[in-house]
Amino acid sequence: MTTDTSTLWKRIELYEKLMRLDKPIGILLLLWPTLWALWLSTWGTPGWIVVWIFMLGTVIMRSAGCVINDVADRKFDLQVERTKNRPLATGEVSVREALLVFIVLVFCAFSMVLSLHSWHVVALSVPALFLAISYPFTKRFFAVPQAYLGVAFGFGIPMAYAVQFDIIPVTAWALLLANVFWAIAYDTEYAMVDRADDLKIGIKTSAITFGRFDVVIVMFCYTMTFALIAWVGYQMRARWAFYAGLCVAVALAIYHYTLIRDREPSRCFKAFLHNNWIGASIFAGIVFDFMVARGAH
Repeated sequence: MTTDTSTLWKRIELYEKLMRLDKPIGILLLLWPTLWALWLSTWGTPGWIVVWIFMLGTVIMRSAGCVINDVADRKFDLQVERTKNRPLATGEVSVREALLVFIVLVFCAFSMVLSLHSWHVVALSVPALFLAISYPFTKRFFAVPQAYLGVAFGFGIPMAYAVQFDIIPVTAWALLLANVFWAIAYDTEYAMVDRADDLKIGIKTSAITFGRFDVVIVMFCYTMTFALIAWVGYQMRARWAFYAGLCVAVALAIYHYTLIRDREPSRCFKAFLHNNWIGASIFAGIVFDFMVARGAH
């Protein structure tokens, strides 16, 4: 019995590692834009059941994305120092097992989508799933796969608006575009860590494509992110709290410049992880802005 229990826990730990539940940064980078959209689309009054469904759905779909990514990249992962110990790369989890885990996760996510009782959201879940499945393969041919990742990671934005509206407004698409620029910025920082290995194995990343202009383009992408979010705030007549949160995010991005300017891998990785606070700052500004607006009436 003890041996069986030990074996079961070992499998669970491997699946947890496969889904990267031990590294929640990906969940947070996927979650913040979704939360921005949930608050903005409802003018600060989202239903808490809807919030919990989207939060849980974010965790599940990020986990599913990690699984299918590792299935696609299992041979590449063996050649990269940072990824060589992933369960699929080492053979501790089989491809068949991983695909079964992926199917179960997708089924759970789709069940949550159905619980929202919105056919608009159901319709959007189809391209969302396609983006999650296809993203890992873009690294074979697309010069900036981080842009594709930005669409995949930001697809919770139109889905959040679809719960409230029959037609998704322009502000939602602007927010999605802001997320694309943000993803290019933070995932280029991430790609700068693995640039030497990626060049050796022949996959494409923005860090390789941008070359010596990588730092400049990362900062440009941050600038576009904040400009688009500021435009969304202007369209919604946001108050000082919204822009205060955005200013904190700008200050954090400037700090990131000090981390990545010398392209030292450990500092680039620190900048990547630190993007969680950019997302959180923007969200805090949105939440407090609506609180201030309600208090003024």
